[in-house]
Amino acid sequence: MAGASKKAREAQIQYAALPFRRRGKSKTQIMLVTSRGAGRWIIPKGWPMKRKAPHHAAAREALEEAGVVGEIRKKPIGKFSHRKGKQGKCKVHVFALEVTRQRKSWREKGEREVQWFSAGKAARTVREPVLRRIIRDLHKHA
Repeated sequence: MAGASKKAREAQIQYAALPFRRRGKSKTQIMLVTSRGAGRWIIPKGWPMKRKAPHHAAAREALEEAGVVGEIRKKPIGKFSHRKGKQGKCKVHVFALEVTRQRKSWREKGEREVQWFSAGKAARTVREPVLRRIIRDLHKHA
């Protein structure tokens, strides 16, 4: 890539929340949302926000895309890469979000489908192999 700066070749950063809740003894459920374009199952994610720490940006995306609020972990539990249209390769930092409630209305309600899955089903549903592993390993961090 002649003439391109090193920064232009580096992956863009996004922050994501991995919303989860506990049901009964050790049964963990994962919330996934559909992407607006292809409608595939993903976790809420977005670009860094000015004056917001990465974990707070991830929590904000979960609120906007899925209407969920709860306790967000300050340190990422994993990272995965994906291609994002014209932006190219993105490195996504994933933060665990223990959901305490879901609002009745939120910014992107109606634009995305939102669904709770067992951890195993969620891992099989997402496309990115590294995200599958992050979901399977959530119990180590939650």
